[in-house]
Amino acid sequence: MSKAVKCLILLAVIALFFVTELIPLAITAMGGAIACGLLGLIPAKQVFSGLSNSTVVLFAGMFVVGGAMFYTGLAQFIGNKVVSAVGTGENSLMFGLMTVGTVLSAFLSNTGTAACLLPVCLGICASAKIPASRQLMPLAFACGWGGIITMVGTPPNIIAAGALSNVGLPSFGF
Repeated sequence: MSKAVKCLILLAVIALFFVTELIPLAITAMGGAIACGLLGLIPAKQVFSGLSNSTVVLFAGMFVVGGAMFYTGLAQFIGNKVVSAVGTGENSLMFGLMTVGTVLSAFLSNTGTAACLLPVCLGICASAKIPASRQLMPLAFACGWGGIITMVGTPPNIIAAGALSNVGLPSFGF
């Protein structure tokens, strides 16, 4: 059996496990990497080499910072400051939430920031008696464009910087 056929069969099995979640997703992902090494599809020393990549470490750190923001109550504090600064008017609240989303997503993962600010936005909208449906999409857009401001805001920026430096080209940084 050729390596290509082995790889396709392994990919189908892993996809099946991901879709059905018969075993935990983390074990499925690690099992796929280990299986690639055991089947000889990749050299054994490269099975977990991706975990030593600085991009992976940076993303892990961003999740820790994002989780700490909400565990410590900083996110709720930010929500209260937004309301006290811009009031409860629909347009001013939208501007305030978008500003906070843009600034936070520049230094945290843009997807994580949007997910973390969602409950803050819902709480603010409920207390201000404003429909949340008009605030969530602008918040998502603000987190999206905030992520492209810095290198750590969105994965493609980090991946592009790493790829440039790997081939010896000048990279961009903070």
